[in-house]
Amino acid sequence: MDRILFGDNQFFGINHMSEEKGRQQLMRFQQPEAIIEVLQSALQEGVGGFMCTTHDAIAGIADDVRARPDAWQGFRFYPGMPYAHKYANAVTEYGYFDALKRFLPEGGLVDTFLRGSKALATRDIESMMTLLVDAEMKMFRGLDTPVIFLQNVVTDLILGLGVTRAFSVFGDYVRQKYNAEVGFITMNLPKLLPVLHEAGLREPIVCANVNKIAFRMSGGIDSYREASKTYSARVIAMSVLASGRIPPREAIEWVVNEPYVESILFGASSRGNIRQTVSLIREFDEARAKVPA
Repeated sequence: MDRILFGDNQFFGINHMSEEKGRQQLMRFQQPEAIIEVLQSALQEGVGGFMCTTHDAIAGIADDVRARPDAWQGFRFYPGMPYAHKYANAVTEYGYFDALKRFLPEGGLVDTFLRGSKALATRDIESMMTLLVDAEMKMFRGLDTPVIFLQNVVTDLILGLGVTRAFSVFGDYVRQKYNAEVGFITMNLPKLLPVLHEAGLREPIVCANVNKIAFRMSGGIDSYREASKTYSARVIAMSVLASGRIPPREAIEWVVNEPYVESILFGASSRGNIRQTVSLIREFDEARAKVPA
C-alpha cells in the first residue's frame, strides 16, 4: 500500500473548516480537466495512489486514464463505496429501472439483476453486498485498484447494527472477484478493529481520522493507540491537519510518529500545497528512520 495517498474531498466542495472555501472549490472543479490537472501534479510529485469516491466525475478521470495510459504511469485508484448521493440523483433523473441499467455492469445485467432480486426478496446480505460492489466497480474496469474500501457511512452502520458477517462477505468478494485488498473507512476505529478481528479479518486496512488534537477521533488518541496495539491493523490516517486547525509541519511531524499509522491521506488543490505536504512527510519519515529502535 502506498505510504502517501491523495484524496478527493476538495474536488466536491467538502471542507470541514469553511463552507465558503468548499463552495469555491466545487465551482473550480466543475470540469474534469481541472481535476486532471491537480491529479497530474500529485503524480509528478510522486503520489500515485488516489483514494476516491465513486462520484460521477471520477468516471471521467477513469476514462482519461484508460485513454492516455502513458500519461498516467504509476497511478492507482483506491475506490471507496458506495456514493449514496449518486444513486438518489440517478433515480430522480432516470427513474428506477433506467438508473439500475446505468449502474450495473455491462454483460452481466441479467445475472446481477437476478442476484439483486433474490436479495430484495430474501434480504440475503451476500447478494446485496456483491451487487453493490459490482455496480460501483463498473467505472474502474481495466484499471489498477489495489484496495477497495467500504465507505464510513456503511461501515459504521454495519458496526452499529452488529451485522459482523457483512464485513467478511465484502472482503471475500473483493479479493475473489477483483483481486484486491479490502479496506474500511470509519469514524470509530477503536470499536471497529475488534469487530473486524471477530469477522476473521487480520491486519485489516482501516482509514480513520488521526490527528494531534483528536479532531473527530471517537474515544480519543489513547483509545486509538490501545486498539491498534491489541488488534493489529494497517491504518491510513486522514484529516491529519484537523481541517486546518493544526499547522502542517506540526501536524505531519506528529502523525508520522504514531507507530500504528502506515499511510497518510491528504487532499490539496494546488501543486504548491501538494509539494509541501509530500516534502514534510518524507522529511519526518527520514528523521524517524534515523532514530534507533
